[in-house]
Amino acid sequence: MIAVPEARLDSITFVTAEHRGRVVVAGSHGGRYCGFVAAKAGLLGVILNDAAVGRDDAGIGSLAVLAPLGIPAATVAHDSARIGDAEDMHARGRISHCNEPARGLGCEPGQTCAEAVRRMAARPAPDVPPEAPAGEEARFVLRPAGDGRPAVIGCDSASLVRPEDVDHIVITGSHCGALPGRPGYGLGVRAHGAVFNDAGGGAGIARLPVLDAQGIPGAAVAAASARIGEARSTWETGVVSAVNELAAERGIRVGMTVPELAARLG
Repeated sequence: MIAVPEARLDSITFVTAEHRGRVVVAGSHGGRYCGFVAAKAGLLGVILNDAAVGRDDAGIGSLAVLAPLGIPAATVAHDSARIGDAEDMHARGRISHCNEPARGLGCEPGQTCAEAVRRMAARPAPDVPPEAPAGEEARFVLRPAGDGRPAVIGCDSASLVRPEDVDHIVITGSHCGALPGRPGYGLGVRAHGAVFNDAGGGAGIARLPVLDAQGIPGAAVAAASARIGEARSTWETGVVSAVNELAAERGIRVGMTVPELAARLG
């Protein structure tokens, strides 16, 4: 029996050259940038988490990115498996959305993640992988430091956090789920505060107590209020849906806007 060429990664950002030509189940949200990463990596197919779909269907944006390239892509429902946990997605995930190349292989909503993987893996790898479109996650200053206040740094992904962001407020587009393969990881630096997307709640806010352990006041915004994967959307339209203990002690409350949160933190 031929082994299914698949891999399971808690984040799509963990892909390497060895994953080329394989089907990857990734614990990441299904936003557009994750589609760019999958295309650039030359994946045979990819399954992500729909992160509750959210504002402007941002949680499934990767499907439209990959469809014109002929790369099958699907998402599992956020309430069927834990976001950030590829093993759980493979074991319990149920498909919620598929692009046309995936549908052409027999993938469909309601199917198990494992079955969708088998169908994607059955297709022959193209002789020449499609050229990946340009797509960049960005980091930028949302509010400069001054008058004793920390800067507010926008990072479309928490992976873009830099050492110099220590003691600043970091606003991300990332989901607020925990990564089983990186226990104790909330953020790469001890920031003055951090904001993520709740990806529909439940497992999507499991990072908050991890941030407490790091000494970082943390919050998540509702997926319906801001486009996941976009820090600027988190800042401009995000509404706080969950906070950790340290944030609550600083007066951060559910229902606040993110600029209000930043003002409360200093």
